Amino acid sequence: QVHLVETGGGSVEAGGSLTLSCTGSGFTYSARCWVWFRQAPGQEREAVAGITRDGAALVADSVQGRFTISQDTSKTRVSLQMNNLRPDDTAMYYCAAEDPCGVGNILIRTFHGYRGQGTQVTVSS
Repeated sequence: QVHLVETGGGSVEAGGSLTLSCTGSGFTYSARCWVWFRQAPGQEREAVAGITRDGAALVADSVQGRFTISQDTSKTRVSLQMNNLRPDDTAMYYCAAEDPCGVGNILIRTFHGYRGQGTQVTVSS
């Protein structure tokens, strides 16, 4: 069974940066994909960035130009670099992985698979 652990959350002032990491174990397939989600209280979950089964990086329009996602060469760790943070980026951030990856745009379709426990990001104005 896949196990995911997120690290790197915290509190920053607006304009600051944070890097979140998600380390996974227990994978069976190499053709896996990842998504970083976030959810603020009272709001729907939002997919902000992902790595496709082919290793391509996708970023949602809402964070384009500020967030960057990357995967290490072992394909067991993904990082989310978040720059120029804003108060509306405040949320619980979750890492999720499909093993193997399904079909369709991973930032749009329903994402099945495994999820970490989440890490809180708080941005103050």
